Amino acid sequence: QVQLVESGGGLVQAGGSLRLSCAASRSISNLNNMGWYRQAPGKQRELVAVIISGNIIKYSDSVKGRFTISRDIGKNTVYLQMNSLKPEDTAVYYCNTRGLGVRGSYDYWGQGTQVTVSS
Repeated sequence: QVQLVESGGGLVQAGGSLRLSCAASRSISNLNNMGWYRQAPGKQRELVAVIISGNIIKYSDSVKGRFTISRDIGKNTVYLQMNSLKPEDTAVYYCNTRGLGVRGSYDYWGQGTQVTVSS
C-alpha cells in the first residue's frame, strides 16, 4: 500500500508557473512508473506526463515544452513544473504510480490538487 499526496496547486494567471509535488508514503522502486494526469470538468482524465521505469519520460503534446516532470528518489517525490500556463490547463491534477514490484503489480492514485489558470 502506497499513499500519494499531491500539493502545489492553486490559482495562477495565464503565463504564470506552478510546481506540483507528489509525495509517496514509502519507497518506490526505480522500476515503477510515476506520472501526472489531469481531469477538467466534463472531460475525460488524460495523461500529462509520466516517467516509465525510472528513465523514460513522455509528455502529452499539449504540455510538451512547457511542463517538466522529475523525481527525487531519496524523497520518494515526483514533481511537475508547469510553465507558461494556459487557461486550458485548468483541471484537477492527479499523481499516479503503477508497475510491477517485488510483491506484484500495483496501481495507486492521489486525491488530486486543483490548478486554475485565469486569463
